[in-house]
Amino acid sequence: MTDSQVYLSVSDLNFYISQKFKNDPYLHKVFLQGELSNFRNRIHSHQYFSLKDEKSKINVVMFRQYFDKLKFKPEEGMKVYVSGYVSTYEKQGAYQFYAETMEPAGLGALYEQLRQLQEKLSKEGLFDINHKKPIPKFPDKIAVVTSASGAVIHDIMVTANRRFPHAEIDLFPSKVQGSDAAGTIVDSLKQIQAAGNKYDVVIIGRGGGSLEDLWPFNEEIVVRQIYDMAIPVISSVGHETDTTLADLVADQRVATPTAAAEVATPNLADVLTQINQLRAHLYAGMQAIITQKRKQVEYLNNSSIFKEPTRLYDQYAQDVDILKQRLLQAQRNLFKEKISQYQLLHQRLKSVNPDKSLKENKQQLKYLTTNLQRAMAIYLQNRRHQLASQIQKLDDNSPLKAISRGYVYTSNEAGTTITQVSQLRIGEVINLRFKDGIAQAQVTEIRRNKDGKKE
Repeated sequence: MTDSQVYLSVSDLNFYISQKFKNDPYLHKVFLQGELSNFRNRIHSHQYFSLKDEKSKINVVMFRQYFDKLKFKPEEGMKVYVSGYVSTYEKQGAYQFYAETMEPAGLGALYEQLRQLQEKLSKEGLFDINHKKPIPKFPDKIAVVTSASGAVIHDIMVTANRRFPHAEIDLFPSKVQGSDAAGTIVDSLKQIQAAGNKYDVVIIGRGGGSLEDLWPFNEEIVVRQIYDMAIPVISSVGHETDTTLADLVADQRVATPTAAAEVATPNLADVLTQINQLRAHLYAGMQAIITQKRKQVEYLNNSSIFKEPTRLYDQYAQDVDILKQRLLQAQRNLFKEKISQYQLLHQRLKSVNPDKSLKENKQQLKYLTTNLQRAMAIYLQNRRHQLASQIQKLDDNSPLKAISRGYVYTSNEAGTTITQVSQLRIGEVINLRFKDGIAQAQVTEIRRNKDGKKE
């Protein structure tokens, strides 16, 4: 007979293999490179995909808490670097790779990360021209965010002082290269923002360099902080051929720090020349206006109206006389018309004498009063006859009249009329109403009639 104790269960075997993987120190931290396969982004969930090369493939699991930290969007076929550990899934007896970090492979990874971030921020509208703020023409204070030791601040100060010495320039030192540079740039921008209206414009920039060198100006936190600035920002990052996300989100982008200073400040010599030209134009314009007005005054002085001013109102005086005559004639005509109307109305009033109408109305009133009195007397007499008839009917139907002939009206103590012996109870007290008063009696015996017979 076979000894069953020498046979392992599937679970025991899978558990043993799982412990082997967990106890192998070489599998605790593994770094892999490969191509993403069977990748489908599961929103708000864990990710399950494969990592392959030319010869092999391994299943990969990346839990949500690690996947949400990625700074790029993985896509099918993308070459990536991943780190994590190897273990087993005991229920299926399969080993797989558990990824904890992932980043695109090679220099193309940065370009891919940059492309994805630019696409994301563009969809949000951070690069729209409608959000660009105008650069002030005559700034009082300029804030510069760059390295304190680089040539950028020197070029900006030299150019600004040459063009517009009135403007004050404050440096906010920050790192412009390295993993922690983005944080220092954001801190400097926030300090400027906290100053309120102290500064009119901000210049942010650094010299040229590789994509890795310029990467802090492609960081999402830097781009969003530039977008949130209440004052306009001029970006001068890298050379003319270099374009960062900071350039795209800034209110204006220039190729060099010198160009940034030129955009931020006016050329004082040009401004003074323009002012002199405007002054000359203004003087010439005023002289032309004065000459024109002087000619108008001379023309008016030489006009006949000013030499003989009485001619100005001769015509109006004649018009007044004519209007006065018309007014007097209109008054006379109106007076005559009103007299004629009065006489006509007076004749009508005489023909319609109110005394005659009043006399006729009095006679009519007397006649109607007599008829009313006669009708009231007849009405009252008819109502008296109706009342007497109703009284006679009530008297004929009155129970008191029946009582007066020897009948008795019976009721119980509650006042309910007793009409049948079925309403009575032995010992009950009842009221007997006679013609001349009321008596009380107590029921001692009850006898009913049935079919005309006594019970």
